[in-house]
Amino acid sequence: MSNQFEMIFFILNKGHIDEAMAAAREVGATGGTVITGHGSASPEFVEKSLGFAVQPEKEILMILTLKEKRSDIMSAIAKAAGLNKPGAGIGFSIPVEDVTGLSAFNK
Repeated sequence: MSNQFEMIFFILNKGHIDEAMAAAREVGATGGTVITGHGSASPEFVEKSLGFAVQPEKEILMILTLKEKRSDIMSAIAKAAGLNKPGAGIGFSIPVEDVTGLSAFNK
């Protein structure tokens, strides 16, 4: 199972997880994990430096997927969550070296 997987992370403004996960499922994601968070960036700094306001309440969507599905899933989420707008969120992926307990991927 080594080197087959990627972990996708999207840090989104609160309230966009449902549409993000629906879009991910449409292109092959089988599920995800959501964590609620609170951004710690100084709103004054971000607004002054980058020119847009930041919403402190965040939701983090994590999806473990096969490498070949990563790009489609990330594109679908970015579109659904409106990441083309400043301050809407950020997405990234990291390689996963090893995984255990994923019978869903063994089917």
